[in-house]
Amino acid sequence: HCNFEFDLCAWKQDENDDFDWNLRTSSTTKMGTGPATDHTLQEPSGHYIFIKSSFRHMPGQKARISSPVLSRRNKNCKVCGRILFYYHMYGAHIGSLIVYQRTMVKHEKILLNLTGNQGNFWQRKALILAGDGGEDFQVVFEGIAGKGPKDGIAIDDLTFSREC
Repeated sequence: HCNFEFDLCAWKQDENDDFDWNLRTSSTTKMGTGPATDHTLQEPSGHYIFIKSSFRHMPGQKARISSPVLSRRNKNCKVCGRILFYYHMYGAHIGSLIVYQRTMVKHEKILLNLTGNQGNFWQRKALILAGDGGEDFQVVFEGIAGKGPKDGIAIDDLTFSREC
């Protein structure tokens, strides 16, 4: 489980992307550039990870962050493994949020692909982790910059099911 209150919880920034996910709070941001509070504490001082479209990021540029390696050796992870998280995607020209399951040989399967304004509130999403093969894997969150300078994508409260 990671609520981002202290750090990135062993999630790693990918090196072959264009920019990074940032750890931040709503109390340190300008109005209109992200959620009013985090999901965990429901407070402006609570933390989450965020990407913002800006003049430094061209539309279509990507930020990627990946989970620690998860093992398929537990047979229950093959059957009922899940990731649960909360996301906030708000703005007129928002980009995309894509969630992948990546094997150790770098094969990526799309688990979720959201584009455009999803509303000015935190939304819950549970994704089933594909159970094909016994290969270890990671989950990757990819944020793609949109055209609006105030538009952003936030993620909070990532939880893997106990089976994994």
